[in-house]
Amino acid sequence: MFSQEPIEWPEKVEILIDRLESESSERALSREERALMDVYETVPLLESEDGLHGFWQSGVNHQRIINSFELIGATTLVDPLNASRWCETRSEDRNDYSETEADYLATVEEELPAGLDELIDLVLDFIEEELG
Repeated sequence: MFSQEPIEWPEKVEILIDRLESESSERALSREERALMDVYETVPLLESEDGLHGFWQSGVNHQRIINSFELIGATTLVDPLNASRWCETRSEDRNDYSETEADYLATVEEELPAGLDELIDLVLDFIEEELG
């Protein structure tokens, strides 16, 4: 099982997310704005106890989310997301994995902390370059 300390987003990110959430009901978000929202909304899934399994068992648009992480430059998260894609076709209960599957997923999830640790800086750079 995976466990990660929650990301504490800077106030600048929180304010922008709040603004985009309210504006999204009035207009279509740009691809860059949607990518930022996707990343922000997906991080709690990745930080949860179920980690990548939880991500693949959720009802999100998985490919769009992966593309969003790629768009903001979070390739260290794109790789484990892609490497765990097989979880999508597995049982909702992570305990049903074979020992080999569980070991492989645990190995892939070892990459998550480094990717999540750099995410704040990547998001801030992305905001500055694409939305600033």
